[in-house]
Amino acid sequence: MVKNNYFKMKILIITILKIFIFQTQSPDSMEVELKKYNIKRKIDSLVNSPFLENGFAGISIKSVNSDKNVIEFNAKKSLIPASTLKLISSATALVSLGEDFKYSTFLEYSGQIKDSVLQGNMIIRGSGDPSFGSWRFKNKPDYKQINENWAKRIKDLGIKEIRGKIFGDGSFFEENVIPDTWVWGDMGNYYGAGAYGLNMNENLYYATFNPGNYLESASLVKVSPDLPYYRKINRVFTDKAGTGDQVNIYSSPYQDVLIMQGFVPKGVDFSVKGSIPDPALFSAYFLQKKLLEFGITVSEAPLSYLEANKKNISYIKPLKTVQIDTVESAPLRDLARECNFHSINLYAETFLKTPSVLMNSGSSLEESVQGLKQIWSTKGVKLNGLSMKDGSGLSPANGISPENMTDILKAMFLEKSFDAFYDSIPIVGVSGTVLGLAKKSKAMGNVRAKSGSIDGARAYAGYFTARNGEMMCFSMMLNKYNSEFGSATKELEKLMILMVEL
Repeated sequence: MVKNNYFKMKILIITILKIFIFQTQSPDSMEVELKKYNIKRKIDSLVNSPFLENGFAGISIKSVNSDKNVIEFNAKKSLIPASTLKLISSATALVSLGEDFKYSTFLEYSGQIKDSVLQGNMIIRGSGDPSFGSWRFKNKPDYKQINENWAKRIKDLGIKEIRGKIFGDGSFFEENVIPDTWVWGDMGNYYGAGAYGLNMNENLYYATFNPGNYLESASLVKVSPDLPYYRKINRVFTDKAGTGDQVNIYSSPYQDVLIMQGFVPKGVDFSVKGSIPDPALFSAYFLQKKLLEFGITVSEAPLSYLEANKKNISYIKPLKTVQIDTVESAPLRDLARECNFHSINLYAETFLKTPSVLMNSGSSLEESVQGLKQIWSTKGVKLNGLSMKDGSGLSPANGISPENMTDILKAMFLEKSFDAFYDSIPIVGVSGTVLGLAKKSKAMGNVRAKSGSIDGARAYAGYFTARNGEMMCFSMMLNKYNSEFGSATKELEKLMILMVEL
């Protein structure tokens, strides 16, 4: 009886509220208030359901043109943003470096060329380009084409022998490339690749397995590109057909052992993605391999700074070098688009580090985050709820409030690089990681949203256009929900569909 009276009273209050709104506001204003009420009612229903009984929700919706906070729920609470954090990293890079900024990677040599012999070293010097040698960009060479071109250039110099080393120089960023709070099980996989001063092919390799019968060992057929200087420990078995990729690759930066463990589906050869532990060493190795194909011999083994330290090899960085070639990246606006459309962690980590290095503030995580905060504080953005542990959102220790996110999105609207930033965010129901979201609804085609998902956290953030034509920015996050009682994606999709009715 008490429960029935509670619901009757709630219905009465709602009815009175509607009458009050109708009597005191214009029809348009009344409709907007009712839309807000529908969203708040949906949030209230969600947070009081078994789905979020032990979890948290946070939402912020703001106009980009005014100080109007349209919807707030736990907007100041710091929550796990997952990959929506990439919006912060890419926005910071675009604001501080400019949308036309390009990374450069250099091929140089030290010493002298005499009688077709280089008495010195060939050096590949990076500046952190995450896309160097990538396959993603039209009119940009991949790593195979780059090394083919470089071998030709070296041969055209008349060099037939190098009495020295091919050296990969990744010193643009500090050697500690993995954030402290990343999970061990992520690091050896492609999505857990560290952001080095010299990257190549997005630090990606494929490990291909030939499955056996159910629960039998799966043999390691090949690693591509070839990484002969790493020991591979294969603990991969065969699961039932159609089960998909269940392999984890365990390794860490500069480690010389790759442990492959898990299951691949029964059937044809199956490939999984790993991260190269020392891309500077790989860059040197691959160029040396290509030079040998061109008949150019190298007297010493390829090397990187960390490999030299491991082997107690003394290497002094030359003060004077001769530049042979420079490879420029695509403009930053294109890199940001790939980062946010495909949620590439490597790109976001690089975007976090680069501004700090170029401002001579350092490339450690702490220095990079401090630099990011300084950039936004000069624009009047307060980031009291921000606890940034990486640039990509892969760390489960990240924290940001929905209001932090919308404040940056709102500030970004006033920047010269806003159009490039806006274009870098996928369109709901149309592209990127939100392609399958809100199909055949009014949110489809109207919302630009970066998605985010790690264990126990689901989020979306971006922009949309309200019914009156006003642009809005939004951030919505769910943490510690219970998937036995529903889908985080579906619940946020429902909120998104209600949101565009404002």
